[in-house]
Amino acid sequence: MRSLLRIHRAWWVALVTFLVLIASAAFRSSQGVMIVPIEDDLGWSRSVTSLAISVNLVIYGVTAPFAAALMERFGVRRIAVGALALLALGTGLTAVMTASWQLVLLWGVLVGLGTGSTALVFGALVANRWFTKRRGLVVGVFGAAWATGQLVFLPILARLIEHQGWRSASLLVAVLSAALIPVVALVMRDRPSDLGLAPYGADSMPELEANTTHSGWRAAAGALVVLRDAARTRAFWLLAITFAICGWTTNGIISSHFVPAMHDHGVGATTAASLLVIVGIFDIVGTVGSGWLTDRIDPRILLAVYYSLRGVALLAIPFILGPEIEPPLLLVMVLFGLDWVATVPPTVTLCREIYGVERGAIVFGWVFAAHMVGAAFAAAVSGWIRVAAGDYATAWWLAGLLAVLAAGLSLAITRPRQRELTAA
Repeated sequence: MRSLLRIHRAWWVALVTFLVLIASAAFRSSQGVMIVPIEDDLGWSRSVTSLAISVNLVIYGVTAPFAAALMERFGVRRIAVGALALLALGTGLTAVMTASWQLVLLWGVLVGLGTGSTALVFGALVANRWFTKRRGLVVGVFGAAWATGQLVFLPILARLIEHQGWRSASLLVAVLSAALIPVVALVMRDRPSDLGLAPYGADSMPELEANTTHSGWRAAAGALVVLRDAARTRAFWLLAITFAICGWTTNGIISSHFVPAMHDHGVGATTAASLLVIVGIFDIVGTVGSGWLTDRIDPRILLAVYYSLRGVALLAIPFILGPEIEPPLLLVMVLFGLDWVATVPPTVTLCREIYGVERGAIVFGWVFAAHMVGAAFAAAVSGWIRVAAGDYATAWWLAGLLAVLAAGLSLAITRPRQRELTAA
């Protein structure tokens, strides 16, 4: 017991943060395996369910750049509690919905706001405030939360849907989110100084700004100013377009439509979900490896390689999907996992190199928003293609060609000269 009490509070805060990110990942995992059961039960079309996912992804992405401002203004703990409440409400009420507009409201708006408020910036803010040492490790663990959530919850949700129906799976996510609310309220604090502590690894408490009463609104206004300035540069649009394609080719089509596509070929949801677990496992390997490579290789070249390999995998999918799980499909899943989040470290590095440390972080927030908007368009367009054509073949080919385009655009990004990087 004494040994537990000696653990720095920062590690308990980190654990709770990880659990919040896991809860968000649980919903992200549930969408793909719930689409077909909802359609079969309520008689809705693929375009209707795809619209709800698209709205969710747009609001998720647009909320993310302002999440830090909201946390500055209202506090990390309040925003985390509010986000979990929105997740619980949005997923719980889907069990009693009767009209398609309710799915758009619940999945799209409420859950979109909840997941957007617990995006990458949430973990980064906690790590920056609570840790001086081991900060990189903590950020890496937070980044792996999505993969872990998918790894843990996809098979559970798929099996639950198979035996007890999609409403049970939705209620499970709601209960998980609601159960974390008192934990967050008890353990989470905005800063170590609130408890009279220094950050983990620091010798003294950092000085706070003299006046932070309106810092959130100033941060929000500053984010818009950075967007305005960055939008005048060619590099920003290349980064935004390539990352939008990244969202299109991951969250937009794989997360949202891979399980339904496998269903079209007679593969059960549990089996299809197990394939996405492979993606989750190799995602951890790919993300860590990409960070290591980004310190040693031109990030533009890495992005070109990642997008090219992803394009090849997407173009191959229509030819290898079938009622049986063959080795080529397993190879594609491994490839998806290795480069799923591998695009993040090179993109973050380019934002920092081109726009500086402070502004680069905000620019990445907007580039991340483009990622989710791209994912939203992919979710909607892929659903419409499925309705119009009767299968996903055209959607896979479109995504593959876009990935190849992103590879070329990545090489067109102008990187600062070496001496400028050294000076920065």
